[in-house]
Formats: sequence, structure tokens, C-alpha cells
Amino acid sequence: MAGDEATQALRELMPLAATLGIRTERYTADEVVLSLDWASSLCTANGILHGGVIMALADSAGAACALLNLPDGASGTTTVESKTNFFGAARSGSVSATSTPLHRGGTTIVIETAVRDGRGKLIAKVTQTQLVLRPRSSA
Repeated sequence: MAGDEATQALRELMPLAATLGIRTERYTADEVVLSLDWASSLCTANGILHGGVIMALADSAGAACALLNLPDGASGTTTVESKTNFFGAARSGSVSATSTPLHRGGTTIVIETAVRDGRGKLIAKVTQTQLVLRPRSSA
């Protein structure tokens, strides 16, 4: 799945992705790349893209990557831990989040995400742990 089809699927799965205008650039188990455009409505003071928007983009990319790496029998994932380091700011253009798996386990999946501005400058690095969800037995 790629391009418009992947973007539509992502936005249906995560409605916030539609609200933020997130697009899917790449969507594979080994690498998910999501992007969004700078907009004044997504900024904090001085026209800087809000850190929460950057974190939401990274969390969305990480969750999509974890979803593509679910073990057999799993029903989904949920973020149980996320750490973000900021290195710069985005004041225009677009930003992209590239997520890759660091650990593909049966209980947790750990994802690393690099967020870059439109010139390729690293503005944030996120490491997150996704808990693997399993269907509950009906007893």
C-alpha cells in the first residue's frame, strides 16, 4: 500500500492524522514515513510548529510502523512509553517523520523515529514502546 491509498487508510485508522493533514510517503514494515505541512494554525509563538504536533506526527508514524510489525494473533498496539528529544524548530515548509523498528517482540515493539524539516535537518528524535494488544478471551 502506498501514496493516497495508504494516506486514506491511515486517516481512517487515526482521525487525528486527517485533522493535522498527515500524508503517507512510505508504508512498509521496515520503514514508515509520514509528513505534514507547516500551518500557522499548528504553531506556537513566533510561527514555530508546536512540539505537540511534532510529537503527534512521530507517534502516528511509530504506531503505523508497530502495526505493520504485529506478531501473529495480535489485535493492535498502544503507546506505553515515548521519549522525545528536540534539536530544532520548523518555521515553514513541511516536516517528515521516519519510523523504523528497533525491537519486534511478542509483548512490545520498540520504534525509533527521526523527524526532519523540509531541508532534511533533524529537529526531533523519538523512541517509543508499543504494547502488543491481544484479543481478550470471553470467559
